[in-house]
Amino acid sequence: MNFHTRKWVKPEDLNPNGTLFGGSLLRWIDEEAAIYAIVQLGNQRVVTKYISEINFVSASRQGDIIELGITATEFGRTSITLTCEVRNKITRKSILTVEKMVFVNLGEDGLPAPHGRTEIRYVKDQFQDDIAGQ
Repeated sequence: MNFHTRKWVKPEDLNPNGTLFGGSLLRWIDEEAAIYAIVQLGNQRVVTKYISEINFVSASRQGDIIELGITATEFGRTSITLTCEVRNKITRKSILTVEKMVFVNLGEDGLPAPHGRTEIRYVKDQFQDDIAGQ
């Protein structure tokens, strides 16, 4: 799993207990996962269909730097399934895991549409595809 996105936990992200508010973290995860799905499927029209059980395993406090890791685990005909882990950047201690997130690829009509992808595409491969197509 690659950890690309990093967030700095600030006072406005805290709950009354002084730890990272779960809602803020879930918003960051959903946004990062949507961006990942968009990049993998090559289409900006994707929607969150399903998020499995969310397992908060440790707290994060103000000043912590956290990182979000997301990877594709399955490609359906019109969907992509992802898994996610959030961890403390410095200690590498896991903060949260989401076993399964499903995003659906949409056509211009707003309905589920086949995406034709079957495996993870990496940035280096995308650039090679662009150069080969010229």
